[in-house]
Amino acid sequence: MTRPLRPRTARRLLCCLLPAALLSASPALATNYNVSDIEAHENWHSLSLSLGDERHFRALEQHSYSDSILSVNYTPGVCDLPWLEVRVELEELQSESRVANLVPADLRVDYATIHSGAAEFVTQRGDRGFYVNFYLDELDLLIDEMRDGETLRLRIDRGNEDYWFMSFDMAGAAEAIARVERLCEAAS
Repeated sequence: MTRPLRPRTARRLLCCLLPAALLSASPALATNYNVSDIEAHENWHSLSLSLGDERHFRALEQHSYSDSILSVNYTPGVCDLPWLEVRVELEELQSESRVANLVPADLRVDYATIHSGAAEFVTQRGDRGFYVNFYLDELDLLIDEMRDGETLRLRIDRGNEDYWFMSFDMAGAAEAIARVERLCEAAS
């Protein structure tokens, strides 16, 4: 029987979470990557991930929660198609790769546009991460709002009005996102 997915209740030290954030790629690409070009931007970081010829560029915020990371990710050749993801650390390694659910989600930076879309919950075999991938019609607009805003708020409807709320600090987002966009374009 599969155990229900639960985020860690105990807080982890940020210094322990950063290596996991840096080495974990998108759930579709869950494996360990070589990390380079790490730069801090207030509460955000920007970095490069590589494995053989495969490369990705990530802007991430891990300041707001000790067990969760927000990231904006870019891949050379398709730099115009970034993806937004939240990774939550789980209690134990997952025994299977699966899409656990697809639910409604709303994202908003400060008092700007409410971006309604879908959140896909994914686990990967052998990974302690629970990934939330967002599918939004106006992701580019949301990313632009993240550059200028102070706080990104998420509301994820897990069903029967059981909402999961999160908020992430945008201090440093503009610089981190701009840098990974430049790195992606230079690698394309």
